[in-house]
Formats: sequence, structure tokens, C-alpha cells
Amino acid sequence: MASPSSSANVMLAIFEKKTVSLDLYRPLRNYIVFNYSEREAQNLEDDLQTIKQYRSEIERVPADSLPARRDMLQNYCKALCAVESRFPISPDKDHINSVYFTWYDTFKIKQKAVQQNIHLEKAAVLFNLGAVHSQMGLSLDRSAVEGRRQASHSFIAAAGAFAFLRDNVAMKASMGTSTTVDMSVECAGMLERLMLAQAQECVFENTIAKGSTPGVCAKISRQVGIYYEEALAALNVAPLTYHFDKGWLAHVQLKAALFYAEACYRYGMELHEKEEIAEEIARLKSGISALSEAKKTSSKGAAQQLLDAINKLDANLNQNLARAVKENDRVYLMRVPQASSLPPLPAFAMVKPMPMNDVLDASKEKMFASLVPDNSAKALSRYTEMVDDVIRAQAERLQQGSELARVKLKEMDLPDSILALEGNLTLPMALKEDVDAVQICGGPAGLEAELQQLNDLKRVNQELLIQTEELLQKEATEDAQFRSQFGTRWTRPQSSTLTKNLQDRLNRFAGNLKQAAESDTRIERSVRDHAALMSILDRRPIESALPTLARPIMSLDANEDAIAGALKQSLRQLEGLGAQRAGLEDMLKEMKRKDDILPKLMTSTGSHEDLFRKEIAKYDHICEEISKNLEAQEQLLLQIQAQNVDFASTFNLEDYKASRERTYKQIEAAISKYQEIKENINEGLKFYVTLQDAITNVKQQGSDFVMTRNMQCREMMDDVQRQMSGLSFQENKGSNGYNYPSAAQSHQVTRSNPQPPADPANIPNAVRPPAPTYQPPHQPAMPGYTQNPPPYGAPQQQPPPPYNLQAPGPPTQHQQQPPPNHEYGQPAYPGWRGPYYNAPPQQPAPLQQQGSMPRPPYTVPSPYHLPPHQSGYYQQ
Repeated sequence: MASPSSSANVMLAIFEKKTVSLDLYRPLRNYIVFNYSEREAQNLEDDLQTIKQYRSEIERVPADSLPARRDMLQNYCKALCAVESRFPISPDKDHINSVYFTWYDTFKIKQKAVQQNIHLEKAAVLFNLGAVHSQMGLSLDRSAVEGRRQASHSFIAAAGAFAFLRDNVAMKASMGTSTTVDMSVECAGMLERLMLAQAQECVFENTIAKGSTPGVCAKISRQVGIYYEEALAALNVAPLTYHFDKGWLAHVQLKAALFYAEACYRYGMELHEKEEIAEEIARLKSGISALSEAKKTSSKGAAQQLLDAINKLDANLNQNLARAVKENDRVYLMRVPQASSLPPLPAFAMVKPMPMNDVLDASKEKMFASLVPDNSAKALSRYTEMVDDVIRAQAERLQQGSELARVKLKEMDLPDSILALEGNLTLPMALKEDVDAVQICGGPAGLEAELQQLNDLKRVNQELLIQTEELLQKEATEDAQFRSQFGTRWTRPQSSTLTKNLQDRLNRFAGNLKQAAESDTRIERSVRDHAALMSILDRRPIESALPTLARPIMSLDANEDAIAGALKQSLRQLEGLGAQRAGLEDMLKEMKRKDDILPKLMTSTGSHEDLFRKEIAKYDHICEEISKNLEAQEQLLLQIQAQNVDFASTFNLEDYKASRERTYKQIEAAISKYQEIKENINEGLKFYVTLQDAITNVKQQGSDFVMTRNMQCREMMDDVQRQMSGLSFQENKGSNGYNYPSAAQSHQVTRSNPQPPADPANIPNAVRPPAPTYQPPHQPAMPGYTQNPPPYGAPQQQPPPPYNLQAPGPPTQHQQQPPPNHEYGQPAYPGWRGPYYNAPPQQPAPLQQQGSMPRPPYTVPSPYHLPPHQSGYYQQ
């Protein structure tokens, strides 16, 4: 696959212009002494020496590094700007007339320019700056990616220097008869294109190295060819014709053809992938033709590397062409279009000239800063005030004209009425923003989904509440069954005593849910009642709900279109006048920014007043344009006013305005009601989420309570069975019941170690009471999420007794073991303590009081409160 990478080293650099020795030090110093003082000249000695050094370095053959040479040229260019504004150099007898700048043509060394014009010196320095940048680009190692990137940057800088020369200095340096072609506007433009071509070429080579797609490579390659073609076009017309060596022309022409053919080659690869064989054949033929033509006319004087690259690319083009023709003849059978009928190849510019304004900005240059005569400074200040007055007055006139047009159109309801006639309806900005906010949230149609979300959250809360109540009820039922079964032996506190706090909170939650359901019903009723009102907010776009300005049903002369068309035309003219005013204001500001008369003040020998009148006259034509604009607007507004009267009467505009205002009010009312309902729904969602957290918390407390009570139940069952089997501990024989400390006491109070019981086997004729066996209780099915919860207060169905006693039998081995040393309130595993078993520790009660009821542990305050941010809609 051929690429011009093999021709990477075949690029062009520009040589610097040559000059002759020139002494600037003595003429400038003499001018300072004559016009200021010797002391001033002594104070500026360093600046004078700097200028002298810069000029001497320009004259010498460059011996230092290219970056150092570049920096010196930039500094000298800025120094020349300082000299230009303070030292008048011209043939005038009152000016510095002993300085002659001489520069030789770079491409025709025998031609030279000699002028008493500092602009010639500046132009030559800018030319040399561009030449040095081009030499830097050529000196870099472009065989690597980084080297090509730096080279591209150098060529871009060279293009910027030549562009700055063309746009700012070349014309001033060409005044007079003694000029050279190399510093003409045409030559500077040609060199800018050439440098951009070489910069884009470096980018193309890096693109190939990165393996970019053929389509991208084709676009970048085509732009390289375009830059070379533009440079070639400039070389073939005057004044550059016959001014450059034939090798230059051959190089540029071959490069242009090479990169055009390269673009055809890459673009053909992309077409082949898309199976667009016919166009591929046409593109490949076009590239081959371009290469063939270039080799015929420009092969002499070209570098051999460039010719080799062209031959290699030509071979690849022919190879791909043969393949495409073969495939087309056998498979596709497409008609090949003519190359002239194809659209231009796409191109993409990756480079542009570097802006040199900041690089060459001399506004901060301190050189000769003190050389501003008092009269010149005062004159400059006065002139600046005059310009400011002109601009301020004209700007006020422009602003008043624009405001007048806006007010008049507003009074006539224009252009809204014209837009309404065309169907381009608009809402007021504030109302439009409110409607957009409603529609982004889903609009009234989305309220149903939010109501469903409310119902879902309410159902989840109800189910959680029922599950918690059934959990506590189940435990209470089991406790009551054991109490009925074992009588006085079942001495632990009743469940209702311990769960009173939880039951109270569940009752409050049930009341809250009932009130919330009533609020939900009111919201749903409000949505239904106002659905017709809010339906207008679902119109998309909302402007479709606005009334239209219709044509009259009956017309005598059928001139409606003419009336509307005349009014539209007048409005377009008024808009054009407004755009013109904006452009005139920008012109004033730009002219003031560029208006620097200090050099003229310092070189002027006549009256400052005459200079002021001449300079301020530059603004007269803009002031005249502003006056014409305002007069035209005044006449046009009178015409629009008369046309609008006919328009309003023809199209019944007053009725339309009344209908439109009614629609605006309907939309506002719908927005207000939607926002009210939306706020209530959001409040309900927050309420249900908060309540769900509270019920979940209570359910967890109930689960902890039931787990602890189950552990107590198993312990007490073991003791009761041992009592009934005659294996009770000696210390419990005289006890009438058990003492149940709170969960907080279970970690502090321990029972004394009981004495080992007597072995029933050694007791004669021992009566063995029946030993009841623990059976796990039947778990009732929990209510499903699809079932409707029972109303609060309805009687709960009691679950069947979970424990059944078996027939008496001999005691088992595990019933004869001594009981573990723990209380009934001891936690299930060491260190565990339920979050609400936090009653203060109690001292063990005396034996005669051990049967009394212990203090309920569930006495903590309720953590659930309505959030302070809720408005109370769900508290009614």
C-alpha cells in the first residue's frame, strides 16, 4: 500500500532575505537630542544599543540555532513597532531622512528594494521569521511520529508569519517604485498555502502511521492536495510567473497530483468495502490520469524520491483498478460513471495559520516608552474624548431606535398575530416554562400512576400491620393455652401485659392509615373532578391548544393574502433595519479600537486641529448610515401601523385576542390545580414511606419479643416437666412460682447452683407423673399480598392450641439431668439483647413475692412521629 511517507523528506524551506549594513543608532540618537534633550538620549541609551544589536544580528549570516534566530526576529519586529510610533523615517526634511533600508529578493538575488520606509524593514523581518520557521520544520526528524508533529507545528507557524505579512505589512512595504516580488501580497499568500500544505502533509503521514480508516486518510490527503493546488495556482499567475525556479513549479505540481491521487486511492478502498465498485473504478482512473499528466509536464527538475513515490502509488492504483474492473465484469456489472460527473472528493483541514497577533504584540513593549511629547499626549487624550463622544451619541440613537420599534410592535401585537395566522403559535415565556415543567413530570396523565403508587404503599403498610398483629396474637394465644394447661405452674407474665406498648403503637398506626386512606380518596376525587380541566396540559405541543387566527368565512374582494403579505414584507424590512443597526454599532466600536493616531501626532508638523478634523471625519459615513436607518424605520413603522389596521379588521383580530386570553387563563388554572394535586400526592408518598419504616421497626421489636418468649417457654416447659416427674430442685420445693427478671437483669442476676436431685430409681414405690412432650405449634398461613386485610377491630380467628400432652410414660434420660443454670429471661446466645428489652435492672424479689408480676419491659417511648415538613394533609 503506497503512501507518500517515502517522500517525507522532500519538502521545501525558504531562505532568509539578505540586507546591507545600516546604522540606526546614530540617526535615532540625533533625533532624540534634537527634539527632546541630551539627557533623554542618555536615558534611552540601552534601548538604542538594543536596536543597534538587533540590526547587526540581522545583517550577519545566521550562525546561532534556529530557535534563537526566531526569537531575535520576533523581538526586533516588536522593537520596530516602537520605533515606528516615535521616530518618523521618511524623505521629509524634518524627519529622519538619512536612513535607507535595503533588502534583496530571496528568489532573485540580483533584485533589491531600497526605501526610506520602516515598513520595508518590518516586512523583511516578517518574511525572515516565516523562513526560519520553515527551516525549523525541515530540520526535524520526520521519520517518527513526534518529529512529524513538531514539524507540522513549525510549518503552521511559518504560515502564520506569511499570513501576517500579507494582511498587515505587505501593502505598506510595496509603496514606491523600489520593491521586490517576494514581499508582495501575492507571494506572501502563495507561501502561506505552501506551508499549510506541508503541515497538513505531516498530519497525513501521522494519520497513516496510526492506522486510521481509508475514509479519514482520504479526506486529509485531499486537503493536502488542495493546499498544493492553491499554491500552484498562485505560481502560474502574475507577478509570480517566471519568478521561481522550475524545480519549485515541478515540486508543487507533482505534490498536488500525488495527494489528489492518494485521496482517490484511499477513497477507492473505502468504496470497495461498501461494494460501490463503479465509483471506485472512476476514482481510480481519475487518480491515474492525474499522475500521468503530472509526470508528463513536471518530471524535469523534481526530486527522485518524489518521482519514486509517484510511481509506487501509480502501480497500486493500477493494481486496485484491475481488481475492481475484474469484479465488476464478473459480479456487479455496474455502469462506470464519467469522472467529470462525480462529486468532489471530501476534504478535511487539520491545520490553519498560527495567529501572530499575540506573538508580535508590541503594546507591552517598554522600549522608548518615555518618548511621548507632552503636546502629543494631551492631543491624543483630547482626540480620544472626541471619538468617545461621537460613539456614545450614536450608540444612544441606535438603542432608542431599537426600543421604539419594540414598543410599537408590542402595541400592535406583532409579530404574534402574523405567526398565529401561519400556525406558528407561541405561549408567553413564563407560561411556557410552567407547562414544560408539568409535561416533564408526566402531566395529568401521569397522575394515575402516582395514585396507584399511593395505593400500593398503603396496601404494603396494611399488610405489615396485620402481620405484626398476628405475630403478637399468635404468641399471646400460645401463652394462654399453656397457662390453661399447666395452671399455677405456668408462672411467667401474661403476653398482654408485656406487649401493651406495642399494641398501643399498632393501634395508632391503624388510625393513621385510616386517615390517610380518607386523604387518598379526596385526592382521587379531585383528579376525577378536574380531569377535564387538566387535560389541556397533555396536549403536545401545548401550542396546539391555542386558538388559531382563521381567515374570514366570507370575503368581498378576496384580498386577505395581499394584506397579510404586505404586512409580512414590512416586518421583514423592519427586521433588516434592526440587523443593520447592530452592524453599525459594531463598526463604530471596531473603528475606535483600531484608531491609533499617536504616530501621526508625533510625525505631524501642522496643526493638531486640522489632524483631528481629518481623523474624526472617518466616523461621518457611519453616522450618516445611522441617520438613514432611523429615518427609514420611522417611515416603515407608520406604514406597518396602517397595514396592521387593515389586517386586524380583515381577520377579526380582537375576537382572536379574547379567545387566546381565555385559553391562557385555562392553562394557568390547569397548572395551578395540577401543582396542588401533585403536592398532595408527594406528601402522601412521603407519609407512607415514613410510616412503613415505623411499622417495620415495630414488627422487628415484636419478632424479638416472640423469640425471647419462645426461649422462656422452652425453659419453663423443661422445669414443669421435671416437677411433674418428681425431679424438681430442692430449693424450689417451697416456691409457689418463678420470678422473671427483665432482659436487662438476665445478664446481672444468676441463680444459685441447685442441689443435685435424688435419683427416682432409689426411691421406693416412687410415683412417676406423666411427662408432657413439647410439640411445635402449627404455623398459620400468613395473609398474602393479594388478600384484602380485615378491618381494624374485627375479631381475630384464634389459632389452634399448639401444645398437646402425650400419655404418661417413664421419664426419658434427658429429663433426669440437672437443669441448666440460667433464668427464663436469659438471651438466646451470649451478648444478645433485644433492642427494646431495656428496662432498668431489678433486684431479685423475696421468695414470698416471686409469684408477683414483673415490670413490663416494653416501656420505651414511641420513635414514630410525623415528619415536621408535612403540611398535615394526612393528619385530618
